[in-house]
Amino acid sequence: MIRTLRRVALLAVLAACTAIAHAQAPAPARDLRVVTFNLYHDAADWPARLPLIVEGLRALDADVIALQEVLQTATLPNQADTIGAALGYTVQFVSVDPEGQAHRYGNALLTRLPVESRDWTPLAPHDDARTMGRARLVFDGRPVAVHFTHLHWTRDGGAIRKRQLEDAMAWIGRAADDAPAIVLGDFNAAATAPELRVLDGFVDTWAALHPGADAAGATTLNPHFFPDLRARIDLVFAERGRFEVREARIVLDTPDASGTWPSDHFGTLVVLRPRADAAP
Repeated sequence: MIRTLRRVALLAVLAACTAIAHAQAPAPARDLRVVTFNLYHDAADWPARLPLIVEGLRALDADVIALQEVLQTATLPNQADTIGAALGYTVQFVSVDPEGQAHRYGNALLTRLPVESRDWTPLAPHDDARTMGRARLVFDGRPVAVHFTHLHWTRDGGAIRKRQLEDAMAWIGRAADDAPAIVLGDFNAAATAPELRVLDGFVDTWAALHPGADAAGATTLNPHFFPDLRARIDLVFAERGRFEVREARIVLDTPDASGTWPSDHFGTLVVLRPRADAAP
């Protein structure tokens, strides 16, 4: 009897030790899934494209989705709100058009993560109607600062884009946020363009996993709409040294059976793992 009681007590102690060890063990690190995608506003049969976009984004299972060329009119509900409602994500829409105006055009950030704060700023020159938005999100119990934008579009507008990025980087700096940062969107310039050097301290995540692919013709401009132009301009930059880039690929890049494309752009998916040991 005494031997049996001792065995029961020993098993109880071992079980308690195991439970404590499991409680003290760190939880497995999670991966942050990020997508940027240009909607092409309401062109090219928006009603037919909308379900392709919603289902494509749902399949990507992203935590954060940046959308560009988001439109709303008197007869068209805000496109980001429509997509966000379908996916169950919260929506931050940013536009220089006044709130309450029927026609508004801008960018949006969709997320399923808790949001600590939101902000946005117009980018110089202000007559170009460009913006940068920011959301401080909580991911895996820690903050992440996500910045989203859509820069000037003309091919010879490098100087304008450079000024816009300088404006954006100054704004990011004034926030004095030590959370690991991401900058993503439609930059209307290849990642190797001189004006994008302003993003000092940030890494082009896709190129980090696919060195040399840009020279081989990688593009996020849909050749169906841009038959003579190849460029990867839909980009995700991550703060250097603060993320591990685990996956990066071009997405939303196939038509449906009827030949309808999701957009005139392809999207970019990047999977990141924040580094717990990285200092600001």
